[in-house]
Amino acid sequence: MSLWSRTRNTVYREITATAMALFLERGFDATTIDDIAAAAGISRRSFFRYFGTKEDVVLGDLIASGDLVRQALEARPDDEEVWAALRNALHSVKDTAFDEPTMLKIFTMVHQTPSLRARSIEKHLEWQALLTPEVRRRLGADPADPLDVRADALVATVITCLDVAGDAWTRGNGAVPLETLFDAAAAAVRAPGG
Repeated sequence: MSLWSRTRNTVYREITATAMALFLERGFDATTIDDIAAAAGISRRSFFRYFGTKEDVVLGDLIASGDLVRQALEARPDDEEVWAALRNALHSVKDTAFDEPTMLKIFTMVHQTPSLRARSIEKHLEWQALLTPEVRRRLGADPADPLDVRADALVATVITCLDVAGDAWTRGNGAVPLETLFDAAAAAVRAPGG
């Protein structure tokens, strides 16, 4: 990685940490881009060199996480059942940028802020586009067949299970681990008659 890239990544992380601290202290809607820029010691214009929107500060790494899930899925054994491969790929990718209490605060903020919730859904649609080609390959589906919806349905269902688990984790104030809730949601979808 070049010096320029390392410097850019460092500044990106510093702006993100500063903004997240402000969001968690004041609330997302009460924190302005000017507040973030001032606290980070940058101009408003510099902020937009790193982030397209205020929502991207909170959710910008979500697409990168989607790429990590894709890589984990591609690394799963080919003979593993598709549903299990998706589930195991999601379990293998953990967000280590924040401790669990901070993650719970971030999830709560996302779930209580309509603009963040909408942006999160957009990012999960990007995850679907990242994961579906590998699922199609595992299913032996013809990539040119637009009517074979199996891969799209499986990926969308797994992502929905993740969203449902996140909602429950937030409502339960983190009392039950997110992974346990995800497994329960996934098992409910897979259960006969469920």
